[in-house]
Amino acid sequence: MKGILNGAYTNRNWQYGHNNEVQLTEVTNRHLLTKIPNSKFKPMTNLTYIMPCFIIADLKISVSFYVDKLRFEIRYMGPDESPYWAIVGRDNISIMLKAVAPDIKPIPNRTRHEWAPSDAYISTAEPDTLFEEYRSNGVAFSKPIHDNSDDLRGFEIEDADGYVLFFGRPNL
Repeated sequence: MKGILNGAYTNRNWQYGHNNEVQLTEVTNRHLLTKIPNSKFKPMTNLTYIMPCFIIADLKISVSFYVDKLRFEIRYMGPDESPYWAIVGRDNISIMLKAVAPDIKPIPNRTRHEWAPSDAYISTAEPDTLFEEYRSNGVAFSKPIHDNSDDLRGFEIEDADGYVLFFGRPNL
């Protein structure tokens, strides 16, 4: 159930809690509250961010792809003396890249099962505009802009380690 509560956007979800007791979780633009039957509302932690972590073969090559082709920025690289991991990002999204060891290779989802073609879904309000930006920057697409079978509009790019990034949005 969605609605307005005291002028704030509200989203209510019923879910089963411990011992199958029903809980109501209420999300507002101020905080997250949980109501357990016969108790008062209690503040809960508000999760705000998730970042995929890709095991990569070569940090320099991977970072270069994201920075030079996708116009991401380096948000962290370390350790200073011999970097083996980095966080790259653009706008509100980030991806962690980590070269674990020479014998630990990347394993993109598509190599494990055909029904899992993407390794990351990156939401964008205007996939057509971003597609044109990337095309003008010489990015190669594993799938150009299209409407897929999940009713999403977007495109796919394979990074330097074979991970597939889907940039898109639900069809409106």
